[in-house]
Amino acid sequence: MKVVLINPYEIGRQPFGLAEPAAWLEREGCEVHCLDLSLQKLEPEVLAGADLVAIYVAMHTATRIAIAALARIKELAPRAQLCVYGLYAPMNEPLLRSLGVQTVLGGEVEPQLVSLVRRLQRGELVQTEPVVSTAKIDFVLPDRGLLPPNPRYAHLITLDGDSRVVGFAEGSRGCKHLCRHCPVVPVYEGKFRIVPVDIVMADIDRQVAAGARHISFGDPDFLNGPTHAMKLVHALHARHPDVTFDATIKIQHILDHAGLLAELKAGGCLFITAAVEEVDDRILGYLAKNHTNADFGRAVELTRAAGIALAPTFVPFTPWTTLDGYLRLLARLVELELIEAVPPIQLAIRLLVPQGSELLKFPGFADLIGPFDGKLLGYPWKNPDARVDALQKEIQAWVAEAEGQGVARRDIFAHIWQLAHAAAGRTAPPLPATLGAPIPRLSEPWYCCAEPTDEQLQSF
Repeated sequence: MKVVLINPYEIGRQPFGLAEPAAWLEREGCEVHCLDLSLQKLEPEVLAGADLVAIYVAMHTATRIAIAALARIKELAPRAQLCVYGLYAPMNEPLLRSLGVQTVLGGEVEPQLVSLVRRLQRGELVQTEPVVSTAKIDFVLPDRGLLPPNPRYAHLITLDGDSRVVGFAEGSRGCKHLCRHCPVVPVYEGKFRIVPVDIVMADIDRQVAAGARHISFGDPDFLNGPTHAMKLVHALHARHPDVTFDATIKIQHILDHAGLLAELKAGGCLFITAAVEEVDDRILGYLAKNHTNADFGRAVELTRAAGIALAPTFVPFTPWTTLDGYLRLLARLVELELIEAVPPIQLAIRLLVPQGSELLKFPGFADLIGPFDGKLLGYPWKNPDARVDALQKEIQAWVAEAEGQGVARRDIFAHIWQLAHAAAGRTAPPLPATLGAPIPRLSEPWYCCAEPTDEQLQSF
């Protein structure tokens, strides 16, 4: 059976979500091909004769691109069964089925993909696999040889301006936390599954042998299982002492496991990405983030003391955002000297409310949103103050233009500072000379919940 696995977009990563299923399906005897639309086109010769096309949607941007590409996929693979799998598949199941997708899978999907292949071989076209499965599975060594090589993906930009090839690994999937706006929650519902250390390390070994000098862990939260995470850190450093890494860790976990920061640093951790989301404690409570603005400041202190950079991410535009609140966010970043640590697109992100979001269960939230919008892939909302929505659009347009022209982060921030104060009818005070030092970072500036660009939607 010929199977084509497609990744629309995953913030510059070489996707584990294709490499792991590819290994399972090859073991099943399938002829497997992989296409990554962030780097490749929908190649007619690859899709011709496909029996199954399975599209991986790990995030909102990927799902938007996948939907835009469906018509072309059907044209190039007219007899193929269409499957969409990943975090955003179950929550968009009705829409996907209306567009001709026959199988929708989420969670630990590899056994379900094998079941799908066997079902198709029996001539059974109707889905019998559960749409969501979070049962434990036996991971195998992923096959990354079917994907473009690591040097074509996002690379690490070091403090001295050098570039390092980045490898991508996952030590776990799912998350034990229940943040209301997070897309992991509707699928995993507080569960997380670890990938065995020997599998992760064998995957990393191959990538290092192919030239990777930095590993970016794609776990939703690296310290969901701190014992497992530290086994990975110690094994990585023992086997590849010159290889550095980064990981995503909650503010709450940085505080709860502050004693591990020195070990993370000693093991090669350069920076931690943390979903701060807001500095307004009221909104943080609505999102169930389990940290406060003060906790954010403390996490900055702890990571700096350990010699690890903190790269915070945000959802600064919500139905509850005010112009004063947005200005406080900008001022807090200035105060903490984090301007160089924040990708500018983070200052334009608008809250996404997909189907199945925990926010829909929040008392009174239904009154803030409109009917589900299939084009948006979410429930639209308007801020009570039209100036806030206008500011968000203006900032997003500016960031896209400035990023494309290579404008420095501090200069992009300075313009956002001016725009935000002007929206509030105020004169922007001068920014201090010190806005923070640059930090090591990956070269991909976009983000999973950012609006896809026209180029992304037409790239296939």
